[in-house]
Amino acid sequence: MAEATEITKTMTGRSIQGLLGAWRWTREWPIVPAVIIIGLSVCAIFATWIAPYGPYTQDLYARNAPPTWQAGDWYAENPRVEGRYFFGADYVGRDVYSRIMHGSRITLMVSGIAAFLGMTVGSVLGMVAGYFGGLLDELIMRLVDAWLALPFILIAMVIAIVIGQSVTIMMGILALIAWSSFVRNVRAEVLSLKTRDYVSLAKVAGASTPRILVSHILPGVLNTMVVILTLRLGGLIMGEATLSFLGAGIPSPTPSWGVMISEGRDYISTAYWTALFPGLFILLLVMSFNFIGDWFRDRMDPRLRQL
Repeated sequence: MAEATEITKTMTGRSIQGLLGAWRWTREWPIVPAVIIIGLSVCAIFATWIAPYGPYTQDLYARNAPPTWQAGDWYAENPRVEGRYFFGADYVGRDVYSRIMHGSRITLMVSGIAAFLGMTVGSVLGMVAGYFGGLLDELIMRLVDAWLALPFILIAMVIAIVIGQSVTIMMGILALIAWSSFVRNVRAEVLSLKTRDYVSLAKVAGASTPRILVSHILPGVLNTMVVILTLRLGGLIMGEATLSFLGAGIPSPTPSWGVMISEGRDYISTAYWTALFPGLFILLLVMSFNFIGDWFRDRMDPRLRQL
């Protein structure tokens, strides 16, 4: 009996140690956010094969059909419904799950391309402002200050009314939102890097200004650019969803998560799933990018690491 008790205590101690080790490992590496981002990226790439229905396939008999796991006898009482819908169906009988899978492609593509464009433009302006200084620096920074004072939601709505709505226009609007945050942070890094000895030696050796910026300054600000990029992606995803919800973003019936929430808001009381599940996926993706961004920031700046 004593031996059995000792074995049980040993096994319990090992289990606790294993759980503590797994907890430390998940704190050191962003496993859960990475799994979510990779999983949604796979869904975006292979949505055509993963989704059971097309994003525009309608079954009017299945309007606002409940999710299969809470439907009860609903499908038996509606035999004309052609299929079953795991996340339910929307107000015209489109499968919510399939539209979410296809919507992940739209969301990741729009926010990713917009973030890359914003990073490129903002980083170039930040490097130019920080390296040359003087009047050019003053003009660029005052442009950033003026840009940040603009009401972008109002501007986006005006653009949607005057030019129209499309995925391409949405990318451009989000890129306009993203570039300013890169300018300030990259400029601050360049102000420090341009006084380093290796930059001075490159000037003495006769290196041209473009070569110094690309070969000596750019590698020093890449870490900052990556951190800002990961942190801004979550904000851009929220921006796309917000503008689409307000009718100034991606036009319906394109399967964007923001569009799905906008279409489902009139049916919250009777078919909550049409707006709930797209909102949950936005929450998961934005939180994952924010956690990844915090992890990159902590790894690249040892002063910010949490013990």
